Amino acid sequence: MTDHIAVTIDGGIAEIRFARPEKKNAITAAMYAAMRDGLLGCAVEDSVRVILFTAAGDSFTAGNDLADFMAPRPDSSLGEQAVTGFLRAIATAPKPLIAAVRGNAVGVGTTMLLHCDLVVASETARLQVPFVNLGLVPEAASSLLLPRVVGHARASAMVLLGEALDAATALAAGLVNRVVPDGEVETVARAMATTLAAKAPTAVRLAKALLKGDLAPVLARMDAEGVHFAAQLKSAECREAIAAFYEKRAPDFSRAA
Repeated sequence: MTDHIAVTIDGGIAEIRFARPEKKNAITAAMYAAMRDGLLGCAVEDSVRVILFTAAGDSFTAGNDLADFMAPRPDSSLGEQAVTGFLRAIATAPKPLIAAVRGNAVGVGTTMLLHCDLVVASETARLQVPFVNLGLVPEAASSLLLPRVVGHARASAMVLLGEALDAATALAAGLVNRVVPDGEVETVARAMATTLAAKAPTAVRLAKALLKGDLAPVLARMDAEGVHFAAQLKSAECREAIAAFYEKRAPDFSRAA
């Protein structure tokens, strides 16, 4: 479906790798579909014990590819289905998820970490959810999960003001498990994955499920966010915010009235 997502399986570890470094791993609808399919395939593949997210280049991901998502499509629902499918797949993944985060993790690059079980960040990692800045709303149930993890005050600053967290702050806030030098992030994450892959698989899956608890509120919030996100994506506010982003100017939302 796309060369920009690479899925490999070795030694019980399935690696899902962002492979679009020339675009800072900005995610297209095709990439969402590939990640969705990768996660769903890994869920039923007995040889896979752990799933590891990695990225080529100096950024984990710049978030959604805005040009791709704003482009006219013969069937616009296909893009929405790919995104929704990926978010539900990562939220309900039965096997442990580990992320190796280097550089920028923007938008979904941060919200997907809320569904990972272990996160290793490099010293240059920078986590940001600038949805409101783009005339959008949170997704991936982040409006529910982010306050749970970092507290309401910090979550509000991240979502409403678009404030970014550096690696040390993300560690202190509980968004990541370890911070390591840039050159070690994937090595450390793979070591964690190897350790998990050697453990009793049923016990690991059951322990993960117990730690996650009831997923019904998470999926319900994800659905509610999706309704608002889809509407905002088509709004005058979003068009003005994205135009201002590309034109490197402050948005004028009087134009979106």
